[in-house]
Amino acid sequence: MTYLEIVNEVLVRLRESEVTSVSDTPYSKLISKFVNDAKRQVEDAYNWNALSETLTVTTAPDLFNYVMTGSGQRFRVLDVLCLEKDNFLTFKTTREMDNLFLNQTVQKDFPTYYNFNGVDANGDTQVDLYPVPNAIYNVNFNIIKPQAALATNSTRLLVPSEPVVFLAYAKALAERGEDAGLGSSEAYQLYSNSLADHIAIEESRYPDENIWTPY
Repeated sequence: MTYLEIVNEVLVRLRESEVTSVSDTPYSKLISKFVNDAKRQVEDAYNWNALSETLTVTTAPDLFNYVMTGSGQRFRVLDVLCLEKDNFLTFKTTREMDNLFLNQTVQKDFPTYYNFNGVDANGDTQVDLYPVPNAIYNVNFNIIKPQAALATNSTRLLVPSEPVVFLAYAKALAERGEDAGLGSSEAYQLYSNSLADHIAIEESRYPDENIWTPY
């Protein structure tokens, strides 16, 4: 569904008139805010396949800190792989990385560990790699990255739309109070049931996502 379609779906459930743009009326603008709030909550509830993305960091000799361009800060890591060596990188804590860099001879080789270390001026996450790369390697970060906030009428939602509609509807009911229609608590239950159903459906397609494998 598009941003406009979702807003209108919520408006109809509230017994309000549909709009031709999400910014047509003050109330449609409010509903559009609830839609983006609901979208964010649904995105955070599960590793939706529609949000999966691969970001590649290309190393340079003797450089250990890199910017994950386009990552933002809300992503979740599925795995990290050095393509040239076919090895999975392991996460190390900041303390562990400091120990490797400061309390022993620094190694230079293909990277086997990673640690996130701050953000750049654009808000993208920075990552430290160890050993310090001694050549050019391509390190793939397979991540779940939330969609940018819906902004235009035609923008299509990537995650399932039904739980987003139900949650935005519940938020709208809670904001304006009971009005002889469906109660907000009942609407939240619709959202919970819908979210659980969609997660169960997605899990059935990707059972391997729930299997933990040590590397």
